[in-house]
Amino acid sequence: MKKSGFKFLVVLAVSIWLTPFASFAEVISADSAFQSFPPMPIIVTVSDMPNDPGGALIVEWSIPDADSLTLASMNVYQISRSSNPDSEFESITSLVAGSTRYEDSGLEDGKNYYYRIIAFDNDNRLAEGTGGPGVPSGQWFNTGRIPILIMVVLFATTAIGFIVSAKKGYKFYVRPIAGIRAVDDAIGRATEMGRPILYVPGLGTASEVATIAAFTILGRVARKVAEYNTRVIVPNYDPVVMAVCQEVVKGAYTAAGKPDMYDANDVYFVTQDQFPYTAAVNGVMLRQKPATNFYMGMFYAESLVLAETGFISGSIQIAGTDQLVQIPFFVSVCDFVLMGEELYAASAYLSQEPQQLGTLKAQDWGKVLVVVLIIVGMIFSTFGWESFAAWFDVG
Repeated sequence: MKKSGFKFLVVLAVSIWLTPFASFAEVISADSAFQSFPPMPIIVTVSDMPNDPGGALIVEWSIPDADSLTLASMNVYQISRSSNPDSEFESITSLVAGSTRYEDSGLEDGKNYYYRIIAFDNDNRLAEGTGGPGVPSGQWFNTGRIPILIMVVLFATTAIGFIVSAKKGYKFYVRPIAGIRAVDDAIGRATEMGRPILYVPGLGTASEVATIAAFTILGRVARKVAEYNTRVIVPNYDPVVMAVCQEVVKGAYTAAGKPDMYDANDVYFVTQDQFPYTAAVNGVMLRQKPATNFYMGMFYAESLVLAETGFISGSIQIAGTDQLVQIPFFVSVCDFVLMGEELYAASAYLSQEPQQLGTLKAQDWGKVLVVVLIIVGMIFSTFGWESFAAWFDVG
């Protein structure tokens, strides 16, 4: 009887001691049951990227069955991609909660792509969905750039109209440029002093606009030199530029009726190293003592070195470049400077070619149009009418 009572007490104590663990096991079992619930569905849509050259898709998603509390608990979206919905998906990125859009690029045009989105709350998978297929492709035209198309067509039409008018003999007014008007006086001064003229076409290649403008100005200078029986020296940095300059000078002497005066040795190649070329040109200035120095074309760090040496040798100096950084150095040392677009205007002014004149006048009217649009945009923005400015936002 005593043993039975003792056993009863032992069983009672063990039961009381195991009760908390039983409750904890029930909690674990309940939590596991909660985790075993299937994740909520995510609606995934995949579409081609509009107005792009191809290789990109837009992936968008939403979770219609999730309440605000569930959405707030999600902290990351895992995005996976596959070319077959039945094969394994490859994880490509993870986005923070709150995102509903992803732009995937670097894809192959014409190929199907499927996407799977999984929403996580830490390690818990709360929602999941698959969408597709999406097929990337390039578009022929970016509809967001219609304003640019209109401006290009308008400019081209205006330029063609001016070119046709110039070919018919219409005389366009081009503002006289002091540096160009001084060319004849500078050449006359060289003739009186019996000293040559130095023409430096810069360090650009024959395909650059500034160098092409330098060719036109060289043709005018060479023709005047031939008329005045003066010598012109043209040291070149680029061999292709040298070949063009030789033809330009030779053609100018021929047009002046003095082809026998042309000396190919006066138009020569020096080197394609920047500062050795600069040193060689400086040597020509100090030895030959040219009466006038022309610097036309592309110039870089050598601009001030050349201009300072020309100033020391006592030459009249006329410079022109579209390199805005170098213009202050030329202004500080040279007598006349063609700044920026004046170099192109000088080319049209001297050549009087219809193509150059027509393009120049079209650019002038294009600038007027841009100024008018800026003023109109400022007025509209002042009154809060943002639609006008938004139309020009090409992105």
